[in-house]
Amino acid sequence: MKPFRKPFALDPLFPFEIVHRDRKSSTSELPDHLHDLFELVYVHEGYGTFFIDNTFYEKRQGDLFLIPGNTIHRSFTDIEQPIVSTAVFFAPAFVRMDELGDGYVPFECFESARKNKQFKLDLPETFGRQFSSTLDEIAEELKNRRKGFRQSVRLHLQSLLLGLNRLVSAASDGNRDKSAGPKWLMDALREIDDNPGQSGWLNSLAAKACVSPHHFSRTFKKLTGMNVTDYVNAKRLVRAKELLRATDDNVESIAFACGFQSLPYFYRAFKSLTGMSPRAYRTEGSRSH
Repeated sequence: MKPFRKPFALDPLFPFEIVHRDRKSSTSELPDHLHDLFELVYVHEGYGTFFIDNTFYEKRQGDLFLIPGNTIHRSFTDIEQPIVSTAVFFAPAFVRMDELGDGYVPFECFESARKNKQFKLDLPETFGRQFSSTLDEIAEELKNRRKGFRQSVRLHLQSLLLGLNRLVSAASDGNRDKSAGPKWLMDALREIDDNPGQSGWLNSLAAKACVSPHHFSRTFKKLTGMNVTDYVNAKRLVRAKELLRATDDNVESIAFACGFQSLPYFYRAFKSLTGMSPRAYRTEGSRSH
């Protein structure tokens, strides 16, 4: 099953959404999906597993996950200890600030997560309590809708990001390896992520992992919820989206560079994921700048 694009119907002047203290179940969790918004997920209680991009993480009370836009992810909750979490979704423009000369970038923690392939943060206990409390305050502002509530929500979020950015900057490299899952699968996922246009053939990946194609395919599906072909295609489409916005290459060149040998198939797959054609997606991006 291909990952789907999670839809949002947000006010352009207030591109923000929060799902506050939501108790999860195996039936309520979304399948593999992605979206353009940045996402913060804070775990209040329970136990589960998070699959983000090419890594599996344990999910426990006090954990925080940073999910950059267009990142494939999926959450699994424990039946006996269901997850209770808060998810915050926002567009980058919502927290963008004027440059004050100190080099501060409000999205630094997300950029670091994407660059280092480390999407989980273990928060210090005091900071975790403050983080949880601020999420409650944001939910309260949205509930009461007093004058200035939108400004209040943005200030709260900017404060959270400032704290996270300082925490990430101060973190040591030794705290980065929090992944779970077989090393051979992690290596395969990393290879696909680094070059989805040239990687992803089942027999080749299985040979490098020194396991049979059947075992590779079965384990891959069990841990990611996707078969190898669907996962690779999803990564190729994400790369295609990046190239459409970042380069002037024609659509055919981008499709072939991302590993699609059939242009009609690329068009169908791209529209299925984004709801628009590659050219329309590129045009929309140029208008927003």
